[in-house]
This record gives sequence, C-alpha cells and structure tokens, in this order.
Amino acid sequence: FRRADKNDDGKLSFEEFKNYFADGILSSEELRELFSGVDRHHSDNLETEKLCDYFSEHLGEYRNVLSALEALNTAVLSAMDKTKMVYESSSKMEQFVTRFLLRETMNQLQSLQVSLECAADTINEQATQERKDFKKMDAFVGPRSGRRCSRRAHKNVCLSPTDPYSGMLTSGVCVEADSHWMVQINRLQQLIDKLECKSPRLEPLKEETVCKGKDSHILVAQRQISVTESGMEAFRQALKSYTEFAAGESSCLHVSSHQLSSEACFILYEFWQDVSSWRSHLQSNYSKMFQRAIIDLLESPELLTTMLFPASWWIMNNN
Repeated sequence: FRRADKNDDGKLSFEEFKNYFADGILSSEELRELFSGVDRHHSDNLETEKLCDYFSEHLGEYRNVLSALEALNTAVLSAMDKTKMVYESSSKMEQFVTRFLLRETMNQLQSLQVSLECAADTINEQATQERKDFKKMDAFVGPRSGRRCSRRAHKNVCLSPTDPYSGMLTSGVCVEADSHWMVQINRLQQLIDKLECKSPRLEPLKEETVCKGKDSHILVAQRQISVTESGMEAFRQALKSYTEFAAGESSCLHVSSHQLSSEACFILYEFWQDVSSWRSHLQSNYSKMFQRAIIDLLESPELLTTMLFPASWWIMNNN
C-alpha cells in the first residue's frame, strides 16, 4: 500500500486510493463507498495501517499464499546474493548447475503465473458481464436516486519479456504512444518486414466501423523461440507435432513457423478465432506437452506477443 501513497505521508487520499485500486469493474461511487467504509472517521485521509487491518480481516486462504510469497521473495534474494558472490570463482560444472537452477526457478514461477492469470481473466470477465447485466436491468427499471453507474476504460496490459503468456489483451485496450506495448508492436513490425524482405506497403487511411460483438476480434500470437544447437532436431519434431495439432483445431485460423537464417531462432505465428479460444488452447494437453518438451531445449526464455485485430480484416483478406 506504500506504492499507492504517492506523497509518502502514510495516508491515502481518495484520489490516491482510486488511482491504485480502480480495476475497471467498480464505479467511482462504489470505490468511494469502500473508501468510506474503511475510513470510519471520514477524515478523507486513510491511514495505510487501517487499510492493512481491513484486508487482513478478509485474507482467507490468501494469508498462506502471501506468507509463502514473502518467504519465497526472501529465499530468491538470498540465493541471488550468494550467486553474485561465488559464481565467477566457481568451476565450470558448478556454474552450469547454477544456470540450470535459475532457469528452472524462473520456469516454475512462469507456470504459476499462467494459472493465476487465467483465474484472474475469468473472474474479470464474469465481473464485467455482471456489471453489463446490471446496467441493462438498471436501464429497464429506470434511474436510481443518487446512483450513477460510470466506468473508466478497462486496461489489461501485462507483458514481460520473460513471461510467455502475459501479453493477452482484451478488446478495446488503448495503447499509448510511449507504452511498452508500442515498443513491442514496433519490434513485431520490424521482424515481419525482415521475414518478408520488403518495405511496408502504405495505403490511404480507410475508416471502418467494427462491431463490438463477442467474435469481432481475432487474436494473433507471435512466439519467438531460441533453441540450443544440440536440441535443434528434438525441437523440430516437437514443433511439427504441435503445429499439426494446432492446425486441426476448429478455432485456429492459421499457424505457421519460420526459422531465421542467421541464428537458431524460430518465429511461430498463430491466428485464433477469439481470446477465449486462445486461452482454451493454452490449457490444452498438447500445448502443455509442447511447453514441457522444449523447456530444456531453449537457449533463452521464449518471447510471446499477442494482439487483437478486427475479424473483418481476416474475412476480407481471405475472400
């Protein structure tokens, strides 16, 4: 909660509270109601200790989770400090073991993050749908006194270069010019230009009305996978099986792989019918088998970028 306390005075104003806790689901009025419930003295300056007390009463099973994360954080930092002190003076085999343990730790944390993200996405979708249903009911019954449902635009951008599944976007995301996503988009464009060996084709701007229905966007996933030389043959076999399974899925519009000629690096493109199809694919047995099969063949962590495109573009270009 200290991260929410921008002026570091040990208290949160309502603006600081709203900026930190707004999730695109609760309205400003509901956030104000929550703030007032915790700030029982109605001072409009909520002490962070009071906030800790409030959440401590509602931790439930997450008390053990957060406690384990605190212990894990301490253990990882301790291991990193030890590694920094002894790595250079270690033998070649000891350095190899250290690199393996670091990579395995990172892979296990990434696997855990995937599960958490899927759970969070599902809960957010349910909450958003409930909010929409409530708005429809509210509009049918008529306006309520002293109550106004307003929501800020929902942003759900999460991308880490070492996290293979954290780049999922929901439709309607606003990408700012200086955001990390814009850097990734530009990088993706450069990679595509190199593969096609030609400059981008510029066309006049065309306005297009895109529907907001469930199937209005397709998801494009671009995966960059660097493979060790010794694992090249095993990776090719795993990749062949994976692409055959993926291509057989009814919700997979297209899948293709390309190897960069200058290095042992593969670019895998997957076009999925919608976001839910992509998420379902990630939980499939063949997808998990592919991840397990290649985990020891990677030269560096896999990089993944996902983007949403209007489904009308795909239909237009394939007719």
